[in-house]
Amino acid sequence: MTLRVVIADDEFLARQRLEDLLAKEGDVEIVASVGDGAAAIEAVRQAHPDLLFLDVKMPGRSGIDVASELGDELPVTIFVTAFDQHAVKAFELEAADYLVKPFDDERFGQAFRRARRNVALRGTQTPSGEQPRYIERIPVELRGQVRAVRVDDIDYITASGPYAELHVAGRTFAVRERMQALEEQLDPERFFRIHRSAIVRLAMIDAFLRNPGGDYGVRLKNGVELSVSRTRRDELEAKLGIA
Repeated sequence: MTLRVVIADDEFLARQRLEDLLAKEGDVEIVASVGDGAAAIEAVRQAHPDLLFLDVKMPGRSGIDVASELGDELPVTIFVTAFDQHAVKAFELEAADYLVKPFDDERFGQAFRRARRNVALRGTQTPSGEQPRYIERIPVELRGQVRAVRVDDIDYITASGPYAELHVAGRTFAVRERMQALEEQLDPERFFRIHRSAIVRLAMIDAFLRNPGGDYGVRLKNGVELSVSRTRRDELEAKLGIA
């Protein structure tokens, strides 16, 4: 998939550096490169990019202002700035990453790979407004390489701080993604969030457990046992066909 990118930075040399770095990446198309906040908003609304590199301090509207105004229209975003005091606000806006100038090629590569994973996780939205298709693969980084894990190979997913962990045939892969975002992009006919910290592939459930003390759980076909939230119990029983 070609990644469509918009660059917004008021410094020409900063834009040029990002363009040079992106030229080394495969399947990237820079659809706009602009120098102020108003132009950034216009470029995003006209070009519908997958990824936005957004400087925080720009004439007129700041990068934070741009992100706030775009709201749900905001694509996956990497904030770029010479100042790090805005990092907390940037991540409140769910930025994929935050690059502090000057940054080296390696740090750029880390941010870009993370953003590409986030783009893949967002799925696709059709122009007619139909529901997005559910993702079939989740990109993970392993020893400096990015590989795609098929969702049908995932046994279950657990939360781990700001990350999620994919459990696949005894192996664990960390992805920088919130559980809520993963839940929204996985087919609900195949996956179910049994607890705020766990999502399971329904086909992996071997038994529904009613434990002493009124707690509930599931045992998977690989022997792993996971807790089930009381608020999710009835819906899970319905999905499993339990009277």
